[in-house]
Amino acid sequence: MPMTLLITMLVCFAFSISIAVSIGGSAILGLAFFENSKLILVPKEMFSAIDKFPLAAIPFFILAGNLMETGGISRRLVNFAKSLVGGVQGGLPMTCVLTCMIFAAVSGSSVATTFAIGSILIPALIKHGYPVGYAAALQATSAELGVIIPPSIPMILLGVAAEISIGELFIAGVVPGLLIGCALMLFVHLWCRFKGLGQNDGDDRLGVGAATKDAGWALLMPVVILGGIYGGIFTPTEASVVAVFYALVVGLAVHRELQFKDLVRVLRKSVISSAVIMFIIANAGLFAFLITRAGIPDLIGTWLTSVLDSPAWFLLGVNAALFVIGMFIETSAAIIVLAPILVPVAVHFGIDPVHFGIVMVVNLALGMITPPFGVNLFAACTVAKISLDRIIGHLLPFVLVIIACLMVITYLPPITLTLRDAVYPKTPLLQPAPVPSIGPQ
Repeated sequence: MPMTLLITMLVCFAFSISIAVSIGGSAILGLAFFENSKLILVPKEMFSAIDKFPLAAIPFFILAGNLMETGGISRRLVNFAKSLVGGVQGGLPMTCVLTCMIFAAVSGSSVATTFAIGSILIPALIKHGYPVGYAAALQATSAELGVIIPPSIPMILLGVAAEISIGELFIAGVVPGLLIGCALMLFVHLWCRFKGLGQNDGDDRLGVGAATKDAGWALLMPVVILGGIYGGIFTPTEASVVAVFYALVVGLAVHRELQFKDLVRVLRKSVISSAVIMFIIANAGLFAFLITRAGIPDLIGTWLTSVLDSPAWFLLGVNAALFVIGMFIETSAAIIVLAPILVPVAVHFGIDPVHFGIVMVVNLALGMITPPFGVNLFAACTVAKISLDRIIGHLLPFVLVIIACLMVITYLPPITLTLRDAVYPKTPLLQPAPVPSIGPQ
């Protein structure tokens, strides 16, 4: 059965069938041929996969991001970021990265970040003489921070799938997100100096005071959201509703750039995006149920522990595998399928599940900017109105920067765990647990 599932998925991918349909179709085929045609399990398991309260945060965070874009919050964040870093050579690309870091603290979605920020900054970068492919590649890469800096939709999915505290994942993702963001800003600054670009990036830049005043309500938004989560005022799921309410009030009553007639378009856009993600989750849940029933997690766990005999080698092997998997499978689907398999093995090696979860999210987030199925690439190309081939050459240096950061995050656990341990009560050190056996000992 496992080979049938794999071959079916690969055939579907070859014919450019969508990820969700490929995963779900292979699972249905497996049920039909190997489970005595118990197809009644299909709707049951698909519904069970999305019948989880924390998943309610996904549509609300997507809606909040779209409201921020339409209500003028995104534009004010861009002006604020430009006032801070726009005065140096390469300041406009650095503004792109910094704005995405701030926007990520509210939206939770890289695609929402790509459209909301890219619609402003990609034309600005092109106007200042940057190659259009570079502008799109930079925006796609910077938007990846939307799933690393909390709140993060993939972290919510990871917490649900692997039964890890979502709050702990959120706080653990702060420093890795800042590390990647700062590394990208340093890289684009040095790249611009080397290429001689961006010498006039400071034109039309507001002063820090004026930009801060204009963006005051926008900057208060992540403070309210993250402060409420870590202060115990509301859960991450409830925070998504607060984000929507805040963006709605600010857009309608404060900035007055959001009109009631815009709400239908914003809601429609959010519903479509949410439905796509939920459909992927439902199909991935069915697939995960089938491979678990077939004993694949036990086989993988036993194989990993026999081949990779140390935590360092295990982390290296998993990172290599996740990088390849992320190129072909959507991040949300990969997390739902792989997290229940890999997290118990990581615990067996004495690796903190929160640290391992962040490594998984950062690695699979690379799949959003790597061909052939990088969703951020398609979103950035849509905004820039170019074909995918024009972005690939500019993309490689950004991917290498993030891979370097991933290795640092992987092998220096304090980067993820120090802030977590400071916010949450420390738990006893995890002891290696035996990996479940698939047969008699």
